[in-house]
Amino acid sequence: MARIDKTVMTKRTDGPISRYINRRISTRLTSIIIKHNIPITPNQVSIISFLLGLLSGALFYMNHLILAGILTQISSIIDGVDGELARALRKTSKFGGFFDAVLDRLADISIITGLGLLIIVRGGYWSFLSVDYLLVIIIAALSGDILVSYIHARAEASLGISLHKLCKIPVFASRDVRLFIIFVGGVLQRPLETIILVAMLSYMYVIVRLIELSLMYLRGELK
Repeated sequence: MARIDKTVMTKRTDGPISRYINRRISTRLTSIIIKHNIPITPNQVSIISFLLGLLSGALFYMNHLILAGILTQISSIIDGVDGELARALRKTSKFGGFFDAVLDRLADISIITGLGLLIIVRGGYWSFLSVDYLLVIIIAALSGDILVSYIHARAEASLGISLHKLCKIPVFASRDVRLFIIFVGGVLQRPLETIILVAMLSYMYVIVRLIELSLMYLRGELK
């Protein structure tokens, strides 16, 4: 079998964690699947990554922080395999991209919700915060996580542009980065700090992008 060109499997829109960590593992997994002709489709890989995300959320809620954090990062790595497999085998499709994106959002919601429920229900050293404040933090993390993806999707749908290509400020709150933060936070057993960081980073990114696009519009670079 001909050698697989790994440059075909990577994406220009990769975040820093995907580029320097995840792809080093996921491309090897994809190569094994192709080399040994393992009967699995890109959409099935998306489902596996999604199920790992659901399991991570459940484990966070059950206070298995280290295992949940590790599974979160494994889910993030596996999430790269579906696209790599599709590109390498030339089986990319609009539905595949849509399907993967929706499952990613559901997995993210599960993981952050699991973290949030752990903080609220099980208490701990963070119990000095009232439930009201904890709910605000959790909602901010959930909504911020979704907004990061939403602003990219709306830019393509409404403005016909790719923020990855057009904007000068690099992507610093992509999904791979957010999940890596959750992975590290889980291993270090710091759920509250983790969810606060995800919320802050996500909203900071959204605000920076809105400012950047607004300035481009005022300069006449956008219609």
